[in-house]
Amino acid sequence: MQRREFLKAGGGLVVAFTLPTLPLAALAEDAPPTGKDMRPDEVDTWLVVGNDGKVTVYSGKVDLGTGARTALAQLVAEELDVDFGAVRLIMGDTGLTVDQGQTAGSQTISNGGAKLRQAAASARQALLAEAAQRLSVEQTRLTVAKGVVTAGEAGPTITYAALVSDKPLNVKLDPKVKLKDPGAYTIIGKSIQRVDIPGKVTGEFTYMHDFKLPGMLHARVVRPPSIGATLVDVDETSVRDINGFVSVVRKDNFVAVLGKTEWSAIKAARALKTNWNERDQFPDQAQLFEYWRGLPRGKDDPVVQSGDADGALASAAKHVKATYDFPVHTHGSIGPSCAVADFRDGHCTIWSPSQSTHSLQGEIARTLDIDKAAVRLVYLDGSGCYGRNGHEDCSADAALISQLAKAPVRVQWMRADEHGWDPKSPPTLVDLQAGLDDTGALMAWKSEFFIAQARGTMDEFPLLAAVLSGKPRPTYLTGNISKNSDVMYEFPHVKTEVHRMADKAFRTAHLRTPGRMQNTFANEAFFDEVAAAANADPLQWRLKYLKDPRSRAVLEDVAKMSGWQSRPSPAGQGAEAMKGGDAKGGDVAKAGDTAGAHAVKTGDAAQGGDVLKGRGVAFVRYDNERTYVAVVVQVEVDKRNGGIRVTDVWCSHDCGQVVNPDGVRNQVEGGIVQTISRTLMEQITFDRQKVTSLDWSSYPILRFTQVPAIHVHLIDRPEKPAWGAGEMAPTVIPAAISNAVFDATGVRLRSVPFLPDKVLAALKAPAAA
Repeated sequence: MQRREFLKAGGGLVVAFTLPTLPLAALAEDAPPTGKDMRPDEVDTWLVVGNDGKVTVYSGKVDLGTGARTALAQLVAEELDVDFGAVRLIMGDTGLTVDQGQTAGSQTISNGGAKLRQAAASARQALLAEAAQRLSVEQTRLTVAKGVVTAGEAGPTITYAALVSDKPLNVKLDPKVKLKDPGAYTIIGKSIQRVDIPGKVTGEFTYMHDFKLPGMLHARVVRPPSIGATLVDVDETSVRDINGFVSVVRKDNFVAVLGKTEWSAIKAARALKTNWNERDQFPDQAQLFEYWRGLPRGKDDPVVQSGDADGALASAAKHVKATYDFPVHTHGSIGPSCAVADFRDGHCTIWSPSQSTHSLQGEIARTLDIDKAAVRLVYLDGSGCYGRNGHEDCSADAALISQLAKAPVRVQWMRADEHGWDPKSPPTLVDLQAGLDDTGALMAWKSEFFIAQARGTMDEFPLLAAVLSGKPRPTYLTGNISKNSDVMYEFPHVKTEVHRMADKAFRTAHLRTPGRMQNTFANEAFFDEVAAAANADPLQWRLKYLKDPRSRAVLEDVAKMSGWQSRPSPAGQGAEAMKGGDAKGGDVAKAGDTAGAHAVKTGDAAQGGDVLKGRGVAFVRYDNERTYVAVVVQVEVDKRNGGIRVTDVWCSHDCGQVVNPDGVRNQVEGGIVQTISRTLMEQITFDRQKVTSLDWSSYPILRFTQVPAIHVHLIDRPEKPAWGAGEMAPTVIPAAISNAVFDATGVRLRSVPFLPDKVLAALKAPAAA
């Protein structure tokens, strides 16, 4: 719902609004109404029932293309007992919504949705109490459906709209309000079509890139030639003859050009002559992990341990040891970042696709040296976002340029901006050891994680506009990357150490499944190494060391889905070929059980030809406290060129209550596809001064023809809390692929990405691999 439509609609559950007078009509129509309740313990803060019966919901969370707008509307419609089509959301507008934290961590439904459900249920109780008084009946006799309250089976009725009577509800939000019983659901659990898709298909949807203001100029930031370079001088005469050129603005090392059109700004940015002093910023990429291991350490995380892992390893009958590493990734959003800003009269309004509009409000205020209250962020859908990509930096660019140029400004990044300057995910290095006793049972597990040290607050994030304009920021954001370092498997002796590396080379932030993917890659691939040493079936062995019923359920489910055949890896190697303990641990499906036509098919030890097939399994309970996922992947490995192709993925997914099954499947499938790309192809390249992978040739991603068949089964638990789905399935993909390659070839890949050269080298030296 556009705010202009809401304001024209008139009354509702909140006090009447008046608009401040602003020079631009577009700003006046989109300005926050004065008097909007913003107290988080008031129902009126979260939703409005209009005189037409329509419900406007105010969410601090945003929809990043995930379908959250639809799922949140389902939650509200269910608890309020109104038509789904009657609910409309305003999302992420700092002038209209409460700060619910950034839209990250797959917590929009579990956290943001929980608050909206409570508000809707509280509103329903208040409306029923009012209806009982109006109809002079006991509240227990009332029923409500589609916003109409009925007394008895055929008694008098009254609508929510009539109950509102153009006044606020003035009801406290009850965090303990009774929610609807799952057995009475009519909307939750249904695959309602996403409300945004039709407009996106027809081109009627307004993306951030489509937004315009009267008198708006187009701008491009002229980036330094390398990270950390300092500006010596700018020759403004070099661009004066460009048609449509307006001006150059500069603040310290921040330089931008403005034009009347986007093309004039692009031409000016390319033509502007600048002179910089450069310095080295990055380590030698060939020695990245030696550099990483040798960094000074910050404060290590507390050691997680049970028993005496060091002592048990020393006495183990068989010892397994390996090191895993994960590279630096860029977000690689296919569409460019974009933002529009208007700074006037000491206030700045920014239209932005940021996942964290409320925290960005403070970040930009610091950049502009104004009060946070003088900054307003209005959310508009942008290009794909899965973590902190370029949206926040682009928004700050636009705000600072608008302040310097004294005009409304639109900034759209170029591909080199995205790949070269967006925040990166930091490297990860993991050492693991395990010990088996003389029966082949796993008795000791020890792991050491070398991960980035986090420091500072979100408000202090080193936005490019802030740092380049002379405001150093100490923050190093990573996104809780120690999560899932400790395993859920129940071993007698376990020790997990997390070392925090004090890195200064990379500007980092959270990128989809931060840390959990890297840590689970190491843990789950190494678990398979140990299972192979014990001559055990890797899926059965997981069941052997897992006691939690829901953990076991997803593994047993994915075994049935994929037609898992119980045997050790690699393919064809049984007890006669490998010495170790038993492979007992739990019941799993045999080949063909409920697998349909898509059962895993792998060769035996003598599988001939140039293409080898293998299967791999991996499991996670995300953060060790929410969503459960198990996957099986099937791969083909071409011995001639080292190419890996993922042909099938089976995924069993338990995120508790499923609000919109189709939406959850979309998130699971999208995460799997993206992570196959990250696992097989992606890593940034850099020299000592700058990122060099600035386009899709140097930073390739998965193509449509490389997408596998994906089979998803959702284990719906309506009686349980709703957990997230966007970040969970990606967590297990790298390990599952590594395990499948081992099953196919007998060689182990421990370094992402699994590039053909790495595969060929491993095939030539399997003992070293």
